[in-house]
Amino acid sequence: MALSDVDVQKQIKHMMAFIEQEANEKVEEIDAKAEEEFNIEKGRLVQTQRLKIMEYYEKKEKQIEQQKKIQMSTMRNQARLTVLRARDDLISELLNDAKLGLGRLVEDPEVYQELLDKLVLQALLRLLEPTVIVRCRPQDVLLVEAAVQRAIPEYVLASRKPVQVRLDAEAHLAANAAGGVEVYSSDQRIKVSNTLESRLELSAQQKMPEIRTALFGANANRKFFL
Repeated sequence: MALSDVDVQKQIKHMMAFIEQEANEKVEEIDAKAEEEFNIEKGRLVQTQRLKIMEYYEKKEKQIEQQKKIQMSTMRNQARLTVLRARDDLISELLNDAKLGLGRLVEDPEVYQELLDKLVLQALLRLLEPTVIVRCRPQDVLLVEAAVQRAIPEYVLASRKPVQVRLDAEAHLAANAAGGVEVYSSDQRIKVSNTLESRLELSAQQKMPEIRTALFGANANRKFFL
């Protein structure tokens, strides 16, 4: 039985409605999938950027912490150098005061004579030369001559060797020297400096650990002791 035009039109409309509904559902499905993918991608990008930002600030934080450590280390070193300079200045001041005190030492003839006796004898025993030359301050010539006369027999007794001592009348210690003697071998290639300044400097070097401990206390970082 043939369909009428009305029936045909109805079927066409019905088919078009069905197709349109299918299309709408497909569009909605595509939109939903696109929205889902968009949200997933957006979440991924946000997470990626968040991790990058966190990494950036963690790096900056480490850089700041490192700079802080460097600055603290620099400040500690500067403070330590300042303290060391202050300590060295104090020790230098004490040594200068000690050098000034040498001038008072020679003012007592008996004390100074006894000291010259020891300084001359010590120099002879250190040189162990058959002939030596002695130099001193011009004002000490008589005292040194007396010291030499007393030192020679003690030297011979200790070394069992003879010695000739010549007092150098042409060359003397510096005018500003505190006192003491310089003793040379006959060819003047070997020298023993027993001036008061040299003895003070030698004593200061030997006693420096004790001086520092007395002034500043024991070194907390020191691990080994002689």
